[in-house]
Amino acid sequence: MDLVSKGPTKSLYAKVMHANLASIMPQVLGVWCEEAGHDVTFVCFTGLENLVEELPEDVDLLFIGAFSQGAQLAYSISEMFRRRGVITCVGGPHARCYPQDCQLYFDYVLGFTDRTVLEGVLEDCQAHRPLGQHRSAETQPLALPGVRARWKYIEPTLEKAPLFQMVPMLGSLGCPYTCAFCIDSVVDYQPLDFDEMRDDLRFLREKMKKPVVGWHDPNFGVRFDDYLGTIEEAVPPGSIQFAAESSLSLLAEPRLKRLAKNGFMAMLPGVESWYTLGNKSKARNTFGAEKVRQVAEHSNLITKYIPYLQTNFVLGLDTDHGPEPFELTKRFIDEAPGAFPGYSLLTSFGEAAPLNLGYQEEGRVLGFPFHFLNNHHAMNLKPKNYEWIEFYDHVIDLTKYSFSKRAIWRRLKANRGGIPRIMNVVRAISSEGKGRIQYYTSVRDRLASDSGFRDYFEGESTELPQFYVDRVRNDLGPLWDYLPEGALEHDPYAYLKSMGSTTAEPAVAVAN
Repeated sequence: MDLVSKGPTKSLYAKVMHANLASIMPQVLGVWCEEAGHDVTFVCFTGLENLVEELPEDVDLLFIGAFSQGAQLAYSISEMFRRRGVITCVGGPHARCYPQDCQLYFDYVLGFTDRTVLEGVLEDCQAHRPLGQHRSAETQPLALPGVRARWKYIEPTLEKAPLFQMVPMLGSLGCPYTCAFCIDSVVDYQPLDFDEMRDDLRFLREKMKKPVVGWHDPNFGVRFDDYLGTIEEAVPPGSIQFAAESSLSLLAEPRLKRLAKNGFMAMLPGVESWYTLGNKSKARNTFGAEKVRQVAEHSNLITKYIPYLQTNFVLGLDTDHGPEPFELTKRFIDEAPGAFPGYSLLTSFGEAAPLNLGYQEEGRVLGFPFHFLNNHHAMNLKPKNYEWIEFYDHVIDLTKYSFSKRAIWRRLKANRGGIPRIMNVVRAISSEGKGRIQYYTSVRDRLASDSGFRDYFEGESTELPQFYVDRVRNDLGPLWDYLPEGALEHDPYAYLKSMGSTTAEPAVAVAN
């Protein structure tokens, strides 16, 4: 089971995009299980299905892949199946970030997963309770089943996408950059098999009239000539369209021309901050307003060749203080009108990165339920240089500016092509624009008017505000009744404790 969504949703963005956000590893496990001689049922939950009806009845072993935002849903599903005598296993980003918590609700918790790890679970396949087993390979797999092998799981998932369909592909694992907040910063960069990549691209042209591929690489194009050479050998220029996450430092104009020629329609580079992480944007020694100018100029160059550009920012970094970071981002929006700004609130995801140990040693990590840890609905770190109300005032102001009628119109005029224009408008008027403004405003107003709510954010109370309890209950629907006792809580200092630290963390907010 692949949990793309953390619960039922009716948002326009979900209807358009969620089926295109399916993960690769649940499909990989399906292939490996079948190759080991087992019968496999595959479910991708996008939030639009009736999940209870989607769940199969005759199951011996259930694998769930989930991000942290889907943890409470995953815990509920696991509990429901365990009551039937089913053995349950969790993998994916949440299992890597919070293995100790996952062990409370699953028989197996998987970190890096290769064939050997999987075969060990299949052979053992027994209940491990009250504490599940944590199993992990030393490194990421050296090879993964490609699109041809995963097609029986890809095709029914894509049928849920009404507007356009994007096939998930992976050309590499790990990342050469060392951004301290990133889960891939400590994973060695590793390209995957280029021959299989070439075969998969040719296979897609046989299966789809106008294939669109979404590269899941943390940074596509690190070995630029190898990847583009493989694409050029495999298919005629432009016969497949591509979207990829990359860094600005990899996107010089000669490469942009080559990307455009070969059908790249969307790029998602990380800017992150105006004060640090300059190696990703070719602005290693440039900060503040000058970095805005350089990045905006580069973004405008990219949109000259690539129709869709999303620039990613992290709000609330420790280098930020006062209104300037937010005002600089507004200036960027004005100077690069074609770029869609993707904002994330700084979040500490358990064991995701070494930097999180520092946050825990400083006593700044809050115990928000995982359900809200999607970079948008909760910031589980007390800001270093802002009071909470001040911070949310800046976030609301920037979000309103970014998705105002004026900004939407300027973005629409600067974009090329029907789908990029439609996607940017949908995102601006749906949950990502209008929806977040409403949500952030409701949080800010409660911080100002509700002392208990504010105390929770300050770590002075352990009582989870009813505002959050109600949202989890509403999102889980009938599966709320299966949420195990205590599953809204977790130890936000588990990583620090697992490293053998005897440092006593301060009182922090965890859910009752």
